[in-house]
Amino acid sequence: MEKQKLNSTIVYVLAILGFLCCCFGGIGFIFAAIAFFIAQSKLKEAYANPENYENIEGMKTAKIIALVVLAINLLYFVMTIYRIVTIGWDEIMEQVRQLMEQF
Repeated sequence: MEKQKLNSTIVYVLAILGFLCCCFGGIGFIFAAIAFFIAQSKLKEAYANPENYENIEGMKTAKIIALVVLAINLLYFVMTIYRIVTIGWDEIMEQVRQLMEQF
């Protein structure tokens, strides 16, 4: 029986997309969470029948990257919510407007 190769490309793409969306208030956690759950499910399949799969190490690496990006996004998301609650949306928009005028 031929071994199936675990394709970790989609996990890497979603993790990178999640990292890039971190700048938008931490909403990249959506992409990072999807990447993490895909990697987790593929690894469960591979661990159930390790003789049928190859490139398990590559999927482990993709899972770790997705987890790190997920943690970064969640921290940034929590920080954004905290700023909105403590400072207020109007003050944040005023700061953004002032920064835009400077440039």
